[in-house]
Amino acid sequence: METQKVVEGFAPFGEWQTWYRVTGDLNAGPTPLVVAHGGPGCTHDYVLALAQLAERGRPVVHYDQLGGGRSTHMPEKGGDFWTVELFLEELENLLVYLGLNDRYFLLGQSWGGMLGAEHAIRQPAGLKALVISNSPASMALWVSEAKILRGQLDPEVEAALDRHEADGTTDDAEYLAAQQVYYDLHVCRVVPNPPEVLRTTELLDEDPTVYNVMNGPNEFFCIGTLRNWSVVDDVHKITAPTLLASADSTRRRPPPCSRSSTTFRTCAGRSSKTRATCLRRRTRTLPRRRRRFPGEL
Repeated sequence: METQKVVEGFAPFGEWQTWYRVTGDLNAGPTPLVVAHGGPGCTHDYVLALAQLAERGRPVVHYDQLGGGRSTHMPEKGGDFWTVELFLEELENLLVYLGLNDRYFLLGQSWGGMLGAEHAIRQPAGLKALVISNSPASMALWVSEAKILRGQLDPEVEAALDRHEADGTTDDAEYLAAQQVYYDLHVCRVVPNPPEVLRTTELLDEDPTVYNVMNGPNEFFCIGTLRNWSVVDDVHKITAPTLLASADSTRRRPPPCSRSSTTFRTCAGRSSKTRATCLRRRTRTLPRRRRRFPGEL
């Protein structure tokens, strides 16, 4: 199999730097795919398998969002700096820098899908298709659904979570162990976690500033600045063809991302340009095997 060309670099963004990786040739082939990772504050590593799409000619762009991975870190900044608007501006800056702003697909996973929805609501002319993967339309909905899943844990595990959240001791070893029980069931069910997931986790642990400020200590106790975030009233403004992908582990209740995909589609008025799919027996992290990517939607 032919080895794909890979180019890495930094896009200047104000006084900061956004790290990016391009797999394939941006000047040839189908519409490039830009991948926005989750977090906020995570890295591209766990979604790097999407670069395999370049084997069929589609160039793929990954990047580490500001504050994470290989991009500029600013652990001294707070909630007035780390905003949705900042990351929208960073994405738009990267598109212009790479010369993609007139023709691109955007795939956002988890927080990346939230960012993708915000981006698409603004109706950029160059956005030809959007994929929202395992993302909420509302953090209130996300938390309420996660609370139901927490209620299905062993009573001792749920009690440990409740106790430490009330005491403000979410860094306690007992709490972290209980958190991992939830993660193994509903975040990444491949245990031990794949190397690409572990790499993202390691880099996030090195500097969790953005994640802690915007999200909170974990995936279900969301007390950061995004706690009231919602696009429920605005998703009808999305005009780009959109694919909603969510996970269903076939347990007693679909995970929060699956319920949120339903909300996305309902709020968008079941547009003829919107399609939803469910990846059976999966959870929130993207599958490692290469899957067929929708064509020119």
